[in-house]
Amino acid sequence: MAQDIIPIELGLPQGDVVTLWAPRWREDGEEWEAFLGDEEDLYAFPDAAHLAAFVRTSEQHDLLDHPAWEVVPALNVPELIPDDDHTFDLVGVPELVAEKPDQWTIGELAEIIGIVRSLADVCELEEVHEVLDAHESFSLLDQGTLPFTGRDGERLWADLSEAVSEKWDTVLDAIDGLVTAPDVDEKVLEQTAEELATFLAESAEAEAAAGDDEDLEAVDEDEDEEDDEPVGFWGEVGIDPIKIITSGAEYYTLRCYLDDKPIFFGSEGEIDVFTSEKALIRAIADGKDLAGNDLAQVSTWDEVATKAVAGELEIDVDTENTYVLTGIADDIAEGPEAIDPTQLELAVELITDAAEWAEDDSVETALATNESLGWLVSFVLRPDPSRLEPSAPFDAEQSEWRKLVETFENRLTVA
Repeated sequence: MAQDIIPIELGLPQGDVVTLWAPRWREDGEEWEAFLGDEEDLYAFPDAAHLAAFVRTSEQHDLLDHPAWEVVPALNVPELIPDDDHTFDLVGVPELVAEKPDQWTIGELAEIIGIVRSLADVCELEEVHEVLDAHESFSLLDQGTLPFTGRDGERLWADLSEAVSEKWDTVLDAIDGLVTAPDVDEKVLEQTAEELATFLAESAEAEAAAGDDEDLEAVDEDEDEEDDEPVGFWGEVGIDPIKIITSGAEYYTLRCYLDDKPIFFGSEGEIDVFTSEKALIRAIADGKDLAGNDLAQVSTWDEVATKAVAGELEIDVDTENTYVLTGIADDIAEGPEAIDPTQLELAVELITDAAEWAEDDSVETALATNESLGWLVSFVLRPDPSRLEPSAPFDAEQSEWRKLVETFENRLTVA
């Protein structure tokens, strides 16, 4: 399946450079992956203006045969600026491994090692493969924090840190040595440089205006605080009733966020669900077996329990907390146009929240933009007319989505 060609930024010893990456795509029964370059050279540029000037005029490089290439020369300069998800600071890896191995550190490091492996594969950098393959810890980063917990995990992280300290310069030198900045047409560069300067100026103005608007909104909110409409009981306690519709049943449960991290009604990665609002209320009022329930540890839980015992608790599920999992797999098989973005976004939110709560990184991995399902989901939820629409068949994406849903449904415990 043809995928997009993506602008990326690499933080190298020579400085930050931008280039283009074509993640794996299938053509004529074979898988391919490529970067902008020619033979042994990796073409990279100091900014998006130089990159744009090159792609608009060049007639010789390795991406010309990519199914999506015809879209690229028509992109404007801002569309060739790498986003945060495709910025890889290779020089900063020693600083990363000096941190504690939490999910953010490991996630960022896994993305960097992923692009390094791709560069090593495409550009045949055997010395880079030797460094990465000599230490198991590099290959375990995609599994998240789990391999790096406990005493064995501490040893793995120490091994990775030692490998970076002793051998990362070999990786940097190998990749840095590939980079070439080809000549670009000066007249075209003048145009693209002006496009970039205009975009940066407008962005700065918009950011400043947004900051002013936020300040004004904060003042207005303070002045109108007394006139605010009541948020309701659930809003006051910061806990949301949610409804989950699967292929087999409809369930009710509760979820809240503490420091932006989801917490469900349940424990040890299993979500307690109920077939009706009344059953959920009865369970809360009964209070049995709630000592180990994660939500029971929330400071406002006693208010919920008190209302339930008094017979005053009502379950009112907002539309934005109603998650319909049925039908999405069939829609994926038909392609992006058949998928309801709102339904998909909510389903992704629920499945992602549950996995994060359970400390399971499999969902994050499957929905990463370098995976076929992640690319499809990204295309639907963040549409961009300049991007090449994913093409059929979507069997792999459908199968991966079904696995995610099955894993989520296996977390549900009908109480």
